[in-house]
Amino acid sequence: MFLRLVMPFAVCFAALVAPAVACPPPVIDDAKRSALMETLRTSEDEAAARGINAQLWEIWLTAPTAEAQELLDLGMERRNAHDLDGAIRAFEALIDMCPNYAEGYNQRAFALFLRQDYTLALIDLERALAITPDHIGALSGQALTLMGLGRDAEAQEVLRAALALNPWLSERHLLTEPEGEDI
Repeated sequence: MFLRLVMPFAVCFAALVAPAVACPPPVIDDAKRSALMETLRTSEDEAAARGINAQLWEIWLTAPTAEAQELLDLGMERRNAHDLDGAIRAFEALIDMCPNYAEGYNQRAFALFLRQDYTLALIDLERALAITPDHIGALSGQALTLMGLGRDAEAQEVLRAALALNPWLSERHLLTEPEGEDI
């Protein structure tokens, strides 16, 4: 009985401390991603945009290797269970394994944001965006993180950039006019 309870944790721990395996770049169909981005940008309603956005998330959440996918899934599972430290450890292992996979940084940033560690979250979001400049989730996360830091003018600029890619983002209600009036 004890082994059945401990074994899943032992496997997860082994994945977290395993030596880094060479990680190939994520396999992304650039033509499909570009077409989705264009369709999303020109979507005429929120329902259509949600479906397209979900397809983009499928691309972003597909890790380059099975081992990397396990770490990504583990981190997201831990975050959803409110175990932010466990999530951050899993995302750190993912980043160590695949330093050129933007989603590792984006997901760690989300966990850091939830922990209200906005400064570290912003660093990770900048790394994610350096790898994938049009990652809408990272852009909207960056805008929210900048708001958390009280850097509202910068947050508005980033939010506008995210809305240029997806005008139906749920964060659109946070956009204000330069004078501070809500749109």
